[in-house]
Amino acid sequence: MTITVLDTYTAMREILHAPHERRAGLLRDMLEPAANLYRYFPGEVDLVAMHAMGSGFPLDRDEDRCREALEALHDADAWGRVERALEEAVAVQLAATPGIVVPDVTVLVVLGDPGDSHFMGPGLGMAANGSVTGYLYLNFWPYPENLARVEATAVHELNHNLRYAPGGVVWNPATVTVGEQVVSEGLADAFARQLYGDELGYARLGVPHLHDDAVFDKVVSGLGVTGMQNFAAWVHGDATAIRYGGTPVGLPSGAGYAVGNRLVDAYLAVTGRTAAQALHADSREVIDTALRLREGGR
Repeated sequence: MTITVLDTYTAMREILHAPHERRAGLLRDMLEPAANLYRYFPGEVDLVAMHAMGSGFPLDRDEDRCREALEALHDADAWGRVERALEEAVAVQLAATPGIVVPDVTVLVVLGDPGDSHFMGPGLGMAANGSVTGYLYLNFWPYPENLARVEATAVHELNHNLRYAPGGVVWNPATVTVGEQVVSEGLADAFARQLYGDELGYARLGVPHLHDDAVFDKVVSGLGVTGMQNFAAWVHGDATAIRYGGTPVGLPSGAGYAVGNRLVDAYLAVTGRTAAQALHADSREVIDTALRLREGGR
């Protein structure tokens, strides 16, 4: 397999110093090598519009802040660290599950939008996607906490990529449940923690609610929900659901991540497996095992 971390630093630097009328075209050129990231979207996808929708850096404001932030990412060697982390993670995963399919992976690292209050606030300056086989999308604002977690973030998204690669777990939009995504987030965090420890491996979004039993019970009540348009509230929380036109359900940001970690940790404890060994674990088995353990402990 081949890992290709696109040189988006050079491209973004050019965009942020170009005349305004040239920026959209240059951005489109930068995004084109990763256009298949959006292959499941209906109709023709406007890459520039998708960039804005995903909280990518703006083309018409905040130039100085973005230029400074871009250099901070570059000075932190974000691109090199992503590539090295992915290579190490693939080696660890193959040692645990030598028969899996590991696709070629193209990685798109972008700078976030400092004027996006949701991205910079509830989103903690980070957005990422590893659900589309062969592509990873990593959107950072260089908060110190995010720079410290560059490797863990990349490895988290790789775990999703490998879980849903051919021969792995099938994500069927017609039948997939909240439970599958919650478990997948827990597995991805567990894999990142296996490599980088708890301090860096947890997705920051879920950490405040790891020990909140009320949040746990609420998310568990929705694990059987289907319809991907409903997932944002249960996994990412109400603020994200509202941002993208969904219906809130009474959950804080990162609730599904926190609960996914608890479910997966319980499952790993009972089975004695590592996160890498549990890459293709059935989400229903993970949930049932964890809930039986919790009931037994009451």
